Amino acid sequence: MVRQLSELDRCFQKGLIRKTLPSKEKALKSIKKARRWLDEAQKNFDYGLFDSCLVSSYSAMFHAARSLLLKDGFREKSHYCVARYLEEKYVDRKKLNREVVDLLDRFRELRHEDLYELDFFATKEDAKEATENARIVIEEMEKLL
Repeated sequence: MVRQLSELDRCFQKGLIRKTLPSKEKALKSIKKARRWLDEAQKNFDYGLFDSCLVSSYSAMFHAARSLLLKDGFREKSHYCVARYLEEKYVDRKKLNREVVDLLDRFRELRHEDLYELDFFATKEDAKEATENARIVIEEMEKLL
């Protein structure tokens, strides 16, 4: 019987995630970058720049998530595949709550809408939720480092 390829397997097959040297140093730099994006998101929120806040908040989540790949010795070429990596390597192994990956996916999609859809505009509520959830994602990734 032939085993079905997982989404993560497809990411590897397409070269969207590749093996590299594990680096705790790069992982910590990625978390530091995540914190800077979160600071920027908060400033955008304070000035009423809700679209920018949403994008900055997602960038914070992405860099936090990416830190685990760097720690484990992988490099990404796809935001979607970062979430699939976390699912298979952390959620499926009970090291990370599914909700964290769901947040990453949800805000990845909102960020995409914000950047590419002509009729999407982030609301104050979207921006507030994004910054709050970025904090959660960063904290959860830091625990795993």
